[in-house]
Amino acid sequence: MNIHTKNIDQSLVEQISSVSLAMFRKSFFGVFHGSISSRISQNRFLINKKDAIFDRIDSNSLIMLYDKEDYRWQEASIDAFIHSNIYQNITEARFVVYAMPPYSVAYSLSHDVLIPKDYFGYRFLGKQIDIFDPKDYDSWYERADINILRYFKQTKKDFIFIKGYGIYAYHRDLYSLAKTIALIENSCKLLNLAKMVDIGYENETRFNI
Repeated sequence: MNIHTKNIDQSLVEQISSVSLAMFRKSFFGVFHGSISSRISQNRFLINKKDAIFDRIDSNSLIMLYDKEDYRWQEASIDAFIHSNIYQNITEARFVVYAMPPYSVAYSLSHDVLIPKDYFGYRFLGKQIDIFDPKDYDSWYERADINILRYFKQTKKDFIFIKGYGIYAYHRDLYSLAKTIALIENSCKLLNLAKMVDIGYENETRFNI
């Protein structure tokens, strides 16, 4: 038994496990990237351990952390400090997720904004989503918690789309949070596929009369 999660409601663990599995199957989470957490109280949150496998999340894959770092942080996801900063400063955050959806990240490498062309992306994400540039990868993790929180505060958005890195999002409802990430990924996927189709028909002479 995991002593750090023994008093946690099992239904919460099952909810996290269910969403984690769905996101893993969509390649939003991977072996080396991704994190998911839930606020438990004002100064406590539950997050995946650094060696967690996202298609098999259970109570042993999770660890309870306090805002003040202690020995337990050594077992937690490397993203724990980012999650902690969000919980400490955004009262609306009940759940936080970091995902690296492949089509979204691929799209971000060559774009500064996402302009959804599909109905659901346009309807639920809006006309335009800025893509945040982390600039220097070498120092990103030294700045990530501050930069991500600043973006949330300044834009009043509950997600940030980061070039070459992925998506951080928070929400009161875990399924709504997952839906936001799925909408971004689907919009990027469709734009990438549309571009491939356009390239495939460039200089195409088969249909010339």
